[in-house]
Amino acid sequence: MTCQVETYHPEFSTLLRDDSALVCLASPAVWAEGPVWLPREDAVVFSDVKANRMYRWDRSGTVSVFREASNFSNGNTLDREGQLVSCEHGRRGISRTDAEGVARILVDRFDGKRLNSPNDVVVKSDGTIWFSDPPYGILGDAEGYRSESQIIGCYVYRFDPASGELTAVATDIQRPNGLAFSPDESRLVVADMSIVEFPTQGHRHLVAYDVIDGCRLANPQVIAQIEPGIPDGFRIDHNGRIFCSCEDGILVLSADGQKLGKIKVPERVSNCTFGGPQQDELFITATRSLYHIRLATQGCQYSHLL
Repeated sequence: MTCQVETYHPEFSTLLRDDSALVCLASPAVWAEGPVWLPREDAVVFSDVKANRMYRWDRSGTVSVFREASNFSNGNTLDREGQLVSCEHGRRGISRTDAEGVARILVDRFDGKRLNSPNDVVVKSDGTIWFSDPPYGILGDAEGYRSESQIIGCYVYRFDPASGELTAVATDIQRPNGLAFSPDESRLVVADMSIVEFPTQGHRHLVAYDVIDGCRLANPQVIAQIEPGIPDGFRIDHNGRIFCSCEDGILVLSADGQKLGKIKVPERVSNCTFGGPQQDELFITATRSLYHIRLATQGCQYSHLL
């Protein structure tokens, strides 16, 4: 499949190679989400939230079921030791998969109250786990189990596995979803897709926070409106450019939110992740499928594992 793009700024053309092509690697899902690259295996694991399943694609082209009955896992990432960290709608918590393949809950309560349904997650260089907690897994039974929220809002949290401390670091976003740190971790960018539930008062934007003392957020600033569609998941490359999901592709923005261009995808995009030995490959989850495109830029994730 040739790579169809929309260019809004000359910088966008520097991000693609002459041979960049969008390729559908697999299409087994009901709603594909949360791709994570496993550098030690040269493979990608991704969630099928609505089917309560996770899949694994490897470089040979083999697609297999990674986990059946995944507790409606959504977003995934790796910790500093290369262990899989997942957002589980079903158990309403953050799990970590050990060497034996057992997913154990790390945190599922805030001040004794159950979380809503953790959605997306990133791990900072100090090992702390930052995640968003909108209600999508408890609104019905399609992506979890219908339940009443025990939390008064939808927050972004910071969890310290060493101390067990869970802190609400952002409480001003209606429906936090995707999130990613800038390369130097001085900023955390968070997606708000509340337009889905609140069509007249909701948002479809990205908010950038300053990270203070490595553990607090301050000075929120809206840096971009994402349309068509909504900002779901996104990743940031080593120059701070944002590769964000939207209705019809991956919208690429500068660090300050200027729209540079779009990589068109024939299905609604949910998320993406950088991968490959040089971190110059972009793996994209979109509706039923996992897509791939090779870029001329590199991501900034998992450098500690290379």
